[in-house]
Amino acid sequence: MDRFQAITSFARVVESGSFARAAERLGVSVSAVSRQVALLEAHLDARLLNRTTRRLSLTEAGQAFYERCVQLLADLEEAEVAMTSASVVPRGTLRLTCSASFGARHLAPAIAAFAARHTQVHFDVELSERVVDLVDEGFDLAVRVGEAGSQNLVGRRIGATRLVCCAAPAYLERHGEPRKPEDLAAHACLTYEYMPTRNVWQFRDRQGRERNVRISGPMHANNGRFLEALAAEGVGIVREPDFIVGPDVRAGRLKPILREFEPPPLNIYVVYPSRRHLSAKVRAFADYLVERFASAEWKLPDSGAPSAAKRKA
Repeated sequence: MDRFQAITSFARVVESGSFARAAERLGVSVSAVSRQVALLEAHLDARLLNRTTRRLSLTEAGQAFYERCVQLLADLEEAEVAMTSASVVPRGTLRLTCSASFGARHLAPAIAAFAARHTQVHFDVELSERVVDLVDEGFDLAVRVGEAGSQNLVGRRIGATRLVCCAAPAYLERHGEPRKPEDLAAHACLTYEYMPTRNVWQFRDRQGRERNVRISGPMHANNGRFLEALAAEGVGIVREPDFIVGPDVRAGRLKPILREFEPPPLNIYVVYPSRRHLSAKVRAFADYLVERFASAEWKLPDSGAPSAAKRKA
């Protein structure tokens, strides 16, 4: 048995969730991958995977072994790269995760441009609103809004975003435009699943005081772009980051409201596990995101909200 090949096959099965997808990634047959994993289990005298007709899952022993395998394969890849003259050339598969809304609208064009420059880099992307454990799940990096995450991660700021309340002009004509946060209690508000306080929207006035408003409405969803589309159809008021609502605002389909009560901006980070020797592909892509988003392409015109200095005055 080629132990390296067997370990690689096992790791790809876990990451892909099936023998078929792992075989496709490795460019071999399904039977070859299955045979390698079976030989590995026989060698270790331990069952690593529970197999059913519907899904695969790791056993306790398999979970412990997989965590070691991920680090082993990463270290081996870095060692091979470091020992060649091409160590500064980004190459290999870059696994990353990002929210669906930011990923589709802003990360996809960035990846396309980067891939055109670095043809030896391939991407494996998961768009998800959940906070992924980069180390346990074998991801190279993530783009996150608000918090970088664990202290074991390196977080580099690539930009900032503001939460903006918006509604379609037709909705505001029918129901009137809110002039202060408390007015929202009488309006149809579209709520987002992953907001820390789903039914309470938090604002800040010119004196820096928090103004929390309990809201309700006819629509609730787990995707910001879906709620943006509903708001543009006149269903109600949405509160989403400017990187989501920006295009509809600039096109006149949505009108920002209550901008003088916006809370401070949220930072956007590219994060990756802290390692002594960062691979060229991760370093290059992180550097590229910092450079590309320096101009904050999604930023709306200033709200007129007071600066931090004025609030302290």
